Amino acid sequence: MEKFNDLIQSEKPVLVDFFATWCGPCKAMHPVLEQVKSEIGDKARIVQIDVDQHEDLAENYRIQAVPTFIIFKKGEALWRHSGIISGNDLKAVIEQESV
Repeated sequence: MEKFNDLIQSEKPVLVDFFATWCGPCKAMHPVLEQVKSEIGDKARIVQIDVDQHEDLAENYRIQAVPTFIIFKKGEALWRHSGIISGNDLKAVIEQESV
């Protein structure tokens, strides 16, 4: 995998899903993310970061609850949400940021 800082420098939005394998809501979001990924195509990239394996990133971005979603573009965090979110809402935010 690319280095995280290189990854979030993209011109296209990058949705980062900070999750944990033991987290029920995170597991519930997995099929939602797969659906969003198939619907948005190459408008954006979706990346999952396990907070237990990447504690440094979780600490750096002050992840206090999982799942937490952050959309980055050109290295800047443009949007953040903790907890479950509908696929339609997620898709709308991604499409808004991909303009």
